[in-house]
Amino acid sequence: MLSSSSQNPSTNFHDFLPLMANKLGGDGLIGELCNGFNLLMDVDKGVITIDSLKRNAALLGLQDLSDNDLRDMLKEGDFDGDGVLNQMEFCVLMFRLSPELMEASQFVLEEALQQEFDDFW
Repeated sequence: MLSSSSQNPSTNFHDFLPLMANKLGGDGLIGELCNGFNLLMDVDKGVITIDSLKRNAALLGLQDLSDNDLRDMLKEGDFDGDGVLNQMEFCVLMFRLSPELMEASQFVLEEALQQEFDDFW
């Protein structure tokens, strides 16, 4: 999901996620976010834990972050307070980390809804 460049990981993310949204469309972007979740999750628990995030931090270019930084990342997206990220929390967090995508999310949502509407009829 993130490039492996030595630049600031959040900068890479902010530049990359909107490009993915434009290229893949709503359904494709959600699919890629789900793939990212699957890469980071603890397979036995079906959620992203601090341990699974630490094991896979390099996939996101986050290998230099401290354990406290990684815990803070989990807390940022942990809406139900259970200490882990489920798939929905992860996807929402990815959108929240990309201000440009948040601005464009209305378009992505409308596109996904239009596709569902078209498929329905």
